[in-house]
Amino acid sequence: MGGWGKGKGGKWGWGKGWSKGQEKKSPPSLPEDFAVDTEARYKGTVESYWKWHGYGFIKPEQTGLVPGDKLFIHWSSIQTEDRFPFLLKDQEVEFGLQKWTEGWGEKKTLTLRGKKITMPGGANIAVQESVDKEKKTFVGAQNLRYSGKLKFFNPMKGFGYITLDEGYKFEGETVPTEIKVEGSEINAGGKRTRMKLENLAVEFGIVKNRKGTDFLAYNVTLPGGIAVTKETVEHKQVIDGSTCQGEISYYSWQQGWGFITPAPGVVLPEIVKTKLAAMVEALKAKGKTVQQENALYFTKTDVNQGVKAAKGLAVTFTLYTDDKGAGACNIH
Repeated sequence: MGGWGKGKGGKWGWGKGWSKGQEKKSPPSLPEDFAVDTEARYKGTVESYWKWHGYGFIKPEQTGLVPGDKLFIHWSSIQTEDRFPFLLKDQEVEFGLQKWTEGWGEKKTLTLRGKKITMPGGANIAVQESVDKEKKTFVGAQNLRYSGKLKFFNPMKGFGYITLDEGYKFEGETVPTEIKVEGSEINAGGKRTRMKLENLAVEFGIVKNRKGTDFLAYNVTLPGGIAVTKETVEHKQVIDGSTCQGEISYYSWQQGWGFITPAPGVVLPEIVKTKLAAMVEALKAKGKTVQQENALYFTKTDVNQGVKAAKGLAVTFTLYTDDKGAGACNIH
């Protein structure tokens, strides 16, 4: 299996690629003094992109801009209006550059990747609707919406099921009352869905699978076309003017969540104190031990791009409350 590495003369380049199912290789490591203009914008062409894996490569228009003239890109850097972030092969784009730390401990290396990927000129990426129109077979029409209940969605398995509300009639089609939904069809406002969802009122379109033998949910949103995000589902309310400092006291990179302990002297708003106290009591009622009663919960999505969450990292963050309690977001 090939990948980034040094070739003859010590030059960096991309060797043999990887086939389906193989583990992706990381970009080449950079010397610590490698200069990057983090404010500059560049143009390039998408050389490859794997939608389901969420990464790909751009060939910059400017030769010699990046090692091997091939830049790694991640879905989280795509600025998009589409429900699911992705790029098309040979698509022209605009991007910035950022240094990125790969790995942990002795395997930690400094690499380079694209940031804030847009259309040339700065407009958000918007390719979903035209691709769907060309490739999908709709029940009714592309803009026709149905209502139902999302029984569950498991982000680890990448699918769930929706129960269709009663009363719908389908001319010439035998549509089941339960329809499968895949992760790419959960409209999370241009992000990838990482939440477990259940018993949620939704609206959606219906399409046939490629073989035409089954039906799938399409562009699933909350009623009214609202994106399915943590903020909307859990009624997340960011507290204005609540910027604080603290330290990550626990973080599980495998599960993508952790806790932040506010710095000494930080006074939390009363609403946050009340929410934290309720969370602690709920945990104790389940027989769990709570070591830090003022610790604030956060997930990977609450961490700003370019920040590598780790235990002991000093951070600045904003407070929020939601249906489950209180936590930290906008972590940098």
